Amino acid sequence: MTPDPVVTLEKLPGHVVRITLNRPAARNAVDGDVAERLDALVAETEADPDTWVVVLTGAGPDAFCAGADLKAIAAGHGRRLRTARGGFAGFVDAPRAKPWIAAVNGAALAGGAEIALACDLVVAADHAVFGLPEVQRGLIAGAGGLYRLPRALPRHLALELIATGDPLDAQRAHRHGLVNRLVPKENVQDAALELAARIARNAPLAVRESLAIARRAHELDDEALRQLSAKGLAAVAATEDFKEGPRAFIEKRAPNWAGR
Repeated sequence: MTPDPVVTLEKLPGHVVRITLNRPAARNAVDGDVAERLDALVAETEADPDTWVVVLTGAGPDAFCAGADLKAIAAGHGRRLRTARGGFAGFVDAPRAKPWIAAVNGAALAGGAEIALACDLVVAADHAVFGLPEVQRGLIAGAGGLYRLPRALPRHLALELIATGDPLDAQRAHRHGLVNRLVPKENVQDAALELAARIARNAPLAVRESLAIARRAHELDDEALRQLSAKGLAAVAATEDFKEGPRAFIEKRAPNWAGR
């Protein structure tokens, strides 16, 4: 019998894909096989014109992802937890134009929190927790958490979490804007897919160009962002969907996006 893949991909209706970290017995911790497969699936979804939105989640009710697999590290396989293109888990540094939603179904700790932070939106179960406990083990969070967390939370709260390594419960994460939707644990998948479907009702190229600018809002000055906006508008204006949107509005019907 062929074992289940450590990361699965499901194509769902409405141009939505769900990718699942599939090591529930290991709390979906990242080993070399996970990093290699997730790296490949990021590239696959980016290249697939039928994929407009991606939901990333973890298998089982307990953990979204517990971070790096310490057994793999102890066995000398730590380098395999990163890929040249995607960084940790083949994901946190991966170039992605399409929107990704983290459906956090449990604990998102260490590298698991950094994976969630690398997504564009977060839907969390009400029992979920987020944390960067690396300092409690003499380490640092080296997969983006140290700069993405202060962008996602008030500065002093983020610094407290980084310096103490203590976890942040989902309710407080939602209150401070880290989490977009907070739902009972049995509803986390439905809520994430509903949000994905809402995004997928929009023109996909317009969504991607808009996100490309918004993602850099904290990095660039206004002049650079104005230039990016002008470039993005020019790119969208050259598409079929740019004509379809106003036409559908005038004809009082839902637009039929072509994605080109």
